Amino acid sequence: MTYCVALKLNAGLVFASDSRTNAGIDQIACFKKMRSFIKEGDRVIMILSSGNLSITQNAINLLEQKGRREARNIWTVDSMFDVAQLLGECLREVRKQDGVFLAQNNVDASANFIIGGQIQTEDTRLFMVYAEGNFIEAGAETPYFQIGETKYGKPIIDRVITPQTPLSEAVKCVLVSFDSTMRSNLSVGLPIDIACYSQGGLRLDFEQHITQDDPYFSQISRRWSDGLKGVFASLPNPEWLTDAGLNNHLPPDYS
Repeated sequence: MTYCVALKLNAGLVFASDSRTNAGIDQIACFKKMRSFIKEGDRVIMILSSGNLSITQNAINLLEQKGRREARNIWTVDSMFDVAQLLGECLREVRKQDGVFLAQNNVDASANFIIGGQIQTEDTRLFMVYAEGNFIEAGAETPYFQIGETKYGKPIIDRVITPQTPLSEAVKCVLVSFDSTMRSNLSVGLPIDIACYSQGGLRLDFEQHITQDDPYFSQISRRWSDGLKGVFASLPNPEWLTDAGLNNHLPPDYS
């Protein structure tokens, strides 16, 4: 399993993915799930992937190959919509070629992508590509996409992220989202790849590879955990428990 998330903000885009893949409890490996296609001053395109690793790798490699041999490709189209369409076509092609053989051995051939970026003067755009190759675009009401193990990291994003969120706050929120996910699901784990893109820059602002020893991520994880415990302790007990005489009620001592 994996966890990937991307945010579309007024200020730009934030992308993040973990690196863990599982083929059983004793077969855990790390593979990078973030790919970038960048020509500074012209286009910045980021792709996050989840699902069957061979399908996602082959679909992105096919997209890259077509960029060298076909006229309509990731380097020549003038819209992120076209890029999402190209990736969907590559995904269909790979699944059509390999899906039957994987199904014969009960191997799940599903895969999903998040793709976002900016091409020339077009605004930043963000898409989620489904296993069938179709896709949807993020908007003001839903300014983010998640793929993989999404449920544990979703609540913090829902509470914090709006289109007006600054990039620095968004990066912090994404890291908390990953920490929450990793605490509840062992199939998601470090390292985390995170990248940030400012609207109109046509160059990637930064990429960070976060490992177990990263001091900032360790600090965020510790302080978020301590903060949650503190907030929880400060919440009032339900009045109806007080009326029933159950507040701070301890179990009887049977020793």
